[in-house]
Amino acid sequence: MTAPATTVLKPPPAARATIPRTFAAMMAREARVMRKNFLSTFVRVLVQPVMFVFVFSYVLPKLGGGAMAGGPGGPTFSTILVPGLVGSSIIMQAMMAVIFPLMMELNWQKSITDRALAPVPIPLLAVQKIVAAALQGLIGGLLVFPAVLLIHAEGQSPHVHVGNWPVLVVVMVAGSLLAASGGLLLGTLLNPQKVQVLFAMVLLPMTMLGCVYYPWSALEHIRWLQILSLFNPLVYVSEGLRSTLTPDIPHMPVWAFLLAIVGGTVLLTWAATRTFTRRVLT
Repeated sequence: MTAPATTVLKPPPAARATIPRTFAAMMAREARVMRKNFLSTFVRVLVQPVMFVFVFSYVLPKLGGGAMAGGPGGPTFSTILVPGLVGSSIIMQAMMAVIFPLMMELNWQKSITDRALAPVPIPLLAVQKIVAAALQGLIGGLLVFPAVLLIHAEGQSPHVHVGNWPVLVVVMVAGSLLAASGGLLLGTLLNPQKVQVLFAMVLLPMTMLGCVYYPWSALEHIRWLQILSLFNPLVYVSEGLRSTLTPDIPHMPVWAFLLAIVGGTVLLTWAATRTFTRRVLT
């Protein structure tokens, strides 16, 4: 009589850590962090634009000082503010989402070495940080829309209608990537002890001179400033949103701001991945 055959259980095959799986896992981690910090992010994103809208679109008109862009019958100031404040929120939120966490990971926590051990190339790790920060910038811009549309004095409501949906999507997505890649570049170049320089020399001038409170064409009487502002990435995002949300207000040609936003994103991503790789390996 033959002995019964025994079944040999083989261990399951080891899971292969492919680059797409690893990238998806890192993005899932970022999504969990954003979900846990959503309330603080929500408050941080809305405080500054809500205050600006409240003062310029509600308080000043109530005091009799409501600004008009084109005189009687022209667009209300709240109409001009809509694309500018949305663009500003996208840029600032995307940059902040990568600069300060990166500085902590590179200088204090030293946790960037754990990420560098992941089975992905280090430049791809930089791209993952750009994508995660861009997603936060995009969410920040979407959160600002209700505030800038709803807060205004009587008779000062903004007149917004989307003139070109594809261009609007491209500007918001590419603008978020542009800001995130610029934030990664600054985060790898700046000394943490000099972070106050970031606000004084970069973020504040970028916001005040980024065509948030006026269209770029309004600077034609200050020609030198109009030309100098072309080095400000927020100008192109604001003008791109202005061309799609408030197309009746003068704005840059579509080809001009799309070329600057898309070209700037490619250039800054290339530079940021190089500096990030150098910082991680040293």
